[in-house]
Amino acid sequence: MKISYNWLKQFIKIDWTAEKTGELLTDLGLEIEGIDTYQSVKGGLEGIVVGEVLTCEQHPNADRLKVTTVNIGADAPVQIVCGAPNVAAGQKVPVATIGTTLYAANGEPWKIKKGKIRGEESHGMICAEDELGLGESHDGIMVLDNTLVVGTAAATIFNVENDLVFEIGLTPNRADAMSHYGVARDLKAGLLQQEIGLELITPSVSAYHVDARSLKIDVDVQDNERCPRYCGVTISGVKVKASPDWLQHRLKSIGLAPINNIVDATNYVLHELGQPLHAFDASKISSNKIEVKTCKAGTKFTTLDGVVRELHEDDLMICDAEKPMCIAGVFGGIDSGVTENTVNIFLESAYFNPVSIRKTAKRHALNTDASFRFERGIDPSITEYALKRAALLITEIAGGEVTSDVVDAYPKKIKDFEVRLSFENAKKLIGEEIPKETIKSILTSLDIKVNNVTETGLGLTVPAYRNDVQREADIIEEVLRVYGYNNIATTTKLNASISNSSRFEDYKLQNIIGNQLASQGFFEIMANSLTSPKYIELSDDLKVEHNVTMLNPLSSDLEVMRQSLLFSGLEAVAHNINRRREDLKLFEFGKTYHQYEDNREEHKHLSLFVTGNKTQERWNSATTPTDFFYLKGSIETLLERLGLNRLRSAPTKAAILSEGMTLSVGKKPLVDFGLVKKSVLKHFGISQNVLFADFNWDNVLEMAQHNKIKFSTIPKYPEVRRDFALLLDNSITFEDIHTIAKQTEKQLLINVNLFDVYEGNNLPEGKKSYAVSFTLQDENKTLNDKQIDKIMSKLQANFKTKLGAELR
Repeated sequence: MKISYNWLKQFIKIDWTAEKTGELLTDLGLEIEGIDTYQSVKGGLEGIVVGEVLTCEQHPNADRLKVTTVNIGADAPVQIVCGAPNVAAGQKVPVATIGTTLYAANGEPWKIKKGKIRGEESHGMICAEDELGLGESHDGIMVLDNTLVVGTAAATIFNVENDLVFEIGLTPNRADAMSHYGVARDLKAGLLQQEIGLELITPSVSAYHVDARSLKIDVDVQDNERCPRYCGVTISGVKVKASPDWLQHRLKSIGLAPINNIVDATNYVLHELGQPLHAFDASKISSNKIEVKTCKAGTKFTTLDGVVRELHEDDLMICDAEKPMCIAGVFGGIDSGVTENTVNIFLESAYFNPVSIRKTAKRHALNTDASFRFERGIDPSITEYALKRAALLITEIAGGEVTSDVVDAYPKKIKDFEVRLSFENAKKLIGEEIPKETIKSILTSLDIKVNNVTETGLGLTVPAYRNDVQREADIIEEVLRVYGYNNIATTTKLNASISNSSRFEDYKLQNIIGNQLASQGFFEIMANSLTSPKYIELSDDLKVEHNVTMLNPLSSDLEVMRQSLLFSGLEAVAHNINRRREDLKLFEFGKTYHQYEDNREEHKHLSLFVTGNKTQERWNSATTPTDFFYLKGSIETLLERLGLNRLRSAPTKAAILSEGMTLSVGKKPLVDFGLVKKSVLKHFGISQNVLFADFNWDNVLEMAQHNKIKFSTIPKYPEVRRDFALLLDNSITFEDIHTIAKQTEKQLLINVNLFDVYEGNNLPEGKKSYAVSFTLQDENKTLNDKQIDKIMSKLQANFKTKLGAELR
């Protein structure tokens, strides 16, 4: 937000430098991000002086040039070659001296240098008004008043406006500071804390009066919830034209382009007091009636930018008896605004519901100065005052007269906030005790009324425009920012305590698993917890009634809190694939949010996303695509790292997976993983396969704590390996073989591994071949052939009996 220092000084007569004032504003919480220079004439006419043309002769080598001698107040006259047809001896003219920088119409600077023009020396330039930035004419040089003194700086003649402009990084909660008056109010409080008492000058409206009651426009507010207060007045006989220079300078200094005197006056008051206003051409208001209401969904409405918009049923509109004229608090309509032919206007000043305005602005992707203020909450008590202020300004610069009483539809007054402040709590939160009288002085300077004082605290009334100050902690923050964070002493003693911390703390396990995933080539992502409600339609597992819906969403794509980490992760996958990064391994620690009948719940999750090739393309190895077993291996290594290796697997029931598996410990499901359905991927424009794993991190944390680490010595005796090639039915899984093997030999069988699968020719129909290795070891002695053969025979017999397996 831009704040003009000259404009600010109209409210508070401060004589500090801009830098010093900026430091105080930053200390008050209005961070100054930069200070820019504004000049009504670019360059400020620096180096331009009044000169007198002493002689004017024809250039010997050019028909259209003149050679002049000009007195510029220096020791001797200078020779200047000039091409203007109206230059003549005896004239007083503006002269750009050597070294002066002028600016072209496109803003490009160019410097005046000593040079020769067609063989004649030229020591400066006699300027036209467009060359100085004082107008658009280039018909000839400017001829000045003959009474001016030679050598006078042109900046003093043309009254160049020089200003310094603060760029304030305004936080969303500081709606009270969205105007020059609001900033001045804070500045006054800060100065008072430094024992500098300056008066806060408020623009007077005592001169306001009704000239005639000849043009009445009725107002009917049909939606008092979205429009708690609406004021209006008519002004007749105005002349729409360019604004006076002083008003144009004020608007230009903060980056606004002047339009006409009516619109400029409303913009001026908006940035002066923080109250948006809107002027309607009264002749375009059907039946002289204003209706504040919502329209039917799908109603077409053309805004000032020429865009035809389709209205939502919740969009508050300013209408006449026949049609909508303006999107309330956001943007005007193309057919009801002020034009050069406007004579009578209806001036609107209102307080609109911030949530309603924010939703409407986001729906239509509009961000205007008015919506910026309405959606954060303006001061409902100055609605009428600002209207009178604008009416006086319009009659001053556009003529006309006030031709109606002020209509003020305010059925239910917005109440101020009642807050209780405890001195003890203030001391605890601030860290030191601030004198009670100082606290009272600060609060009073911020327009916070002290109703009662006790030994323990204060009873306070906070004005309605401070909608960010409704709790005791907010009051303490207000006291602290004005008192000065820098004035709070730093303690010389640092106290710390040592607490017992479990090795199973969430953040510790997250670091362990995150580091392991990173070492495997995964990249961590952090997605927004807010997402689109439309994603619910992609999964039968998710229910609309379980959505946690935002009351004031930033946009329709961020309306609900996510019930799954899948969709935000797929957004990241699609984003990368669209930028030709197709080999991805991503992970995210996050939460899901669920609304149930009695309460809301948050669940912790870890999600993995794998797509594309396993490794980058290299000259000495072929690239292989990632598959289900690659993801399964990654998952098992993570769980093993946490000591979770007694896993039970089952087909997944996750609706978003076309095929997959669930791994559990006991009855606790730890992770669902598999291949994401093509229909889900299509919604995100992803054509390649994506593998997804969803860890129930709450269950992982719980089960990890039950894991007991056992230490054993490294066996001295060798392992023995034997292999079986088993002919099996297609329905048999490796897990079946693994389970039977472990049940058959519990002592000496230390590992069972599937190292080859064959399905194809030379096998009976419905059969497949598994090559399985069995590793045996006795920690106390070397196994002999007799023991090994006995174990293998027992394994073979059990495989045949329970699985129908045959050796190939």
